[in-house]
Amino acid sequence: MSEQIESISITVNGKLHKFLIGDFDGCISPSEVLLDTLRDHLHLTAAKRSCEHGACGCCTVILDGEPVASCMVLTADCDGKSVITLEGLADPITGELSPLQRAFADNSAFQCGYCTPGIIMSTQALLMKNPHPSEEELTEALSGNYCRCISHYQVIRTVMMFIDSINEEAV
Repeated sequence: MSEQIESISITVNGKLHKFLIGDFDGCISPSEVLLDTLRDHLHLTAAKRSCEHGACGCCTVILDGEPVASCMVLTADCDGKSVITLEGLADPITGELSPLQRAFADNSAFQCGYCTPGIIMSTQALLMKNPHPSEEELTEALSGNYCRCISHYQVIRTVMMFIDSINEEAV
């Protein structure tokens, strides 16, 4: 019985990547999760490995517009999908941080920073759907992100200030 090799395509941060799925050298295992593909094959290391059960939010990326725990998504199931990682929020030419990333840095909305990429990606996913969320909506969107160092108060305050600044610019 011969093993089949499947080819898949995933757009990551605007760039198309093709992978072979199979149990042979050079292939991605059918059981490999997206987090491992991002970190080990594409060298995008902002999404962090932590609980590996989808409970902490450290590995959050945006998959077809939705925040997902990349440790819980099989790469083989991502054929034809689009992924945005924290690295994909920065300006692709200058490398300059996105306004949301800059707001986190400017307001020290982090401590050790390990969970910060996941928190930013959950926030970004919310803002893509709802550019003017209430504090309650933001708190709900971040409910899957766990931080061991700080409370979410500084994050909530930073994002709400960021949203207010966008609203002021629009006026």
